[in-house]
Amino acid sequence: MTVNHLNTPFTIKNLELKNRIVMAPMCQYSVEAKDGTPNDWHYIHYVSRAIGGTGLIIMEMTDVDPDGRITDNDLGLWSDEQVPAYKRIIDEVHKYGSKIGIQIAHAGRKAEDAVTPVGPSAISAGPNYRTPKPLSTDEVKQIVEQFRQTARRAVEAGVDTIEIHGAHGYLVHQFQSPEINKRDDEYGQDYAKFGVEVIQAVKSEMPADMPLILRISAIEYMDGGYDLDHSIELSKKYLAAGVDIFHVSSGGEGPSGTRKPGNYPGYQVPFARAFKQALKVPVIAVGMLEDAKLAEATIASEDADLVAVARGMLVDPYWALHAIQIVKGEIKPPKQYERAY
Repeated sequence: MTVNHLNTPFTIKNLELKNRIVMAPMCQYSVEAKDGTPNDWHYIHYVSRAIGGTGLIIMEMTDVDPDGRITDNDLGLWSDEQVPAYKRIIDEVHKYGSKIGIQIAHAGRKAEDAVTPVGPSAISAGPNYRTPKPLSTDEVKQIVEQFRQTARRAVEAGVDTIEIHGAHGYLVHQFQSPEINKRDDEYGQDYAKFGVEVIQAVKSEMPADMPLILRISAIEYMDGGYDLDHSIELSKKYLAAGVDIFHVSSGGEGPSGTRKPGNYPGYQVPFARAFKQALKVPVIAVGMLEDAKLAEATIASEDADLVAVARGMLVDPYWALHAIQIVKGEIKPPKQYERAY
């Protein structure tokens, strides 16, 4: 009998997934009244992917500070008053056998609607961005505390895991990038220090048996940007600080130079493989993996432990069920839909 690798369970610590399929976090830009609180759109968006068979759903970039959002229409979790709206979504997702995490972040210099964006140094993200105000050392420590408080609220809301966003040019990425971080204090002398402190702060609020995910850009595309050797060395420190799974992406730090991101299915899988081999920990591969057979091959070849699908799940809320079916496995749709399968 052919093994359906996509449909095999996966366990790390107390996180038990029914399959290897992850819904990647994708901003919906749908918050009303600029208050950062999820609404009915987010409820339907995430619950429908649980009904659609997804093993792990990671809620979109959720920011630790109102001015840390990409736009004012993004989610945030900076207030205890926001917790019940997240709990409503999480509780309903659990009813369909899916697990759900949340990606917490600060946009830093990429905060488009902040009156005064902040960053490690006074270097803009590109011609369409304002120049950020460099954070003082004390202000950096205050943001670490904001990450801790957001993690506390996420745990209170009932998440199964937390993902720290250290990719795509947002604040953690900014501190780990030599071309963006030109500081002369302790956070400039060690490019991993801010990320390590955020990891430690978040872990301090998580149950000991809850795994922590870190999303990281394995390489940068701007001229002078860092390469795999840099991101892997950083990640060794992140691993020691408490990361359990790496979600391996690339780029997003600014306009690309001579090196361009791939535009073909699976172009980031080699980065995931490199992380898995170097760090000996589970990894999530992401990036144009919506072809079910490619996703299956990524798991079967042990290039990654989990595959994250983004745009494919925007097109099809039931991508997981359909992918498992394509790979010739038996599927268990919701009983209300069984007659269709």
